[in-house]
Amino acid sequence: MENWESEVEQNPQQGASAPGDGAKPEAKPRREASDGRDLYLNVRVLVVMMSLFVLMFTFVARIIVVSGPSMENTLHGGDLILVWSLGYVPKQGDIVVLTQESYQEDSIVKRVIATEGQHVYVDYVRNTVYVDGKPLEEDYTKEQMFLPAWGEGVNNVVVPEGCIFVMGDNRNHSADSRFPDIGIVDIRCVIGRGMAVMFPFNRWKGL
Repeated sequence: MENWESEVEQNPQQGASAPGDGAKPEAKPRREASDGRDLYLNVRVLVVMMSLFVLMFTFVARIIVVSGPSMENTLHGGDLILVWSLGYVPKQGDIVVLTQESYQEDSIVKRVIATEGQHVYVDYVRNTVYVDGKPLEEDYTKEQMFLPAWGEGVNNVVVPEGCIFVMGDNRNHSADSRFPDIGIVDIRCVIGRGMAVMFPFNRWKGL
């Protein structure tokens, strides 16, 4: 079987047309095929990158916008925080992002006060939270804690297995585990741990 391209490469004088006869080798179909392949490869790379991006921000880490004053002065409404999800297990003192559909569909940000098996007692008279009978040293709270409008709520409880008890740092303006519509939180509702404030830049800090 004859190979036209090979003949042209081996004997350019034989395959070339005489000047002025208007005949030229047609390379256009080959160029179009090359352009089509480049487009296909670029689209495939873009799809892979987008898939990795989605997976990373679903299972590894994500950026969450803080809404409301419940975590002041640690966090403020509008802060963008980096949240780590992969392999995270809630620990006492961590700031976590969670969902509790019995309260609202949007995620909420709170601090872990106690984990499974620990006893929590919120004493409004002494402005103190006790865990397993020991008062917590909470220099992160905004102000003195007063009895909420809904009453004492959930203020004396042993945290069930696989759950956590959470509160906001701004105790007088926080719906948290004390509030019956939120209550004790199943750890499966925890999205991840807040690691740092990313924006605004003048408030950048680790959490």
